[in-house]
Amino acid sequence: MKIFMAPFLALVLLCPSCHSKWTTHTACKDDKLELLYQSCDPLQDFGFSVDHCNNPLSENLKIRFGIILRYNIKELFLDVNLFAMGKSVYSFSYPVCETDFPQFSFCGRRKGENIYYAGDINKPAFPIVKGEYHILLRLYNENNSTVVCANFTVLSY
Repeated sequence: MKIFMAPFLALVLLCPSCHSKWTTHTACKDDKLELLYQSCDPLQDFGFSVDHCNNPLSENLKIRFGIILRYNIKELFLDVNLFAMGKSVYSFSYPVCETDFPQFSFCGRRKGENIYYAGDINKPAFPIVKGEYHILLRLYNENNSTVVCANFTVLSY
């Protein structure tokens, strides 16, 4: 049995990109709304959760996020793209960490350190129309190295 497991374990540890996709995780779920996510970075997964999964979404959305950094983040930028019925309906970019204006405690973290954020995202409350929506989120540093890449699926019933 040990002889069989050794090559399997070596393959898993030495070839992280041999598998094509990460598992789809559930960030929150209730009878009217479900939020699923999957890392689109072939080398790294991350943790994410939403405390209350309500539709309409409340003004103060409480989230948790955790990851171990593969790159330094002197500066950090966010790109978000929203798709509905296969078409892009909304896109925006946002500087999360700038050299002269670090907005969060994790700004300036180095490779190998972890980021854990638990807090509010303040936004206007709004209902999510019934349907399926896809959100592509990418966080990248000043060298355009991807820190986090995520595909979110929002299912509103």
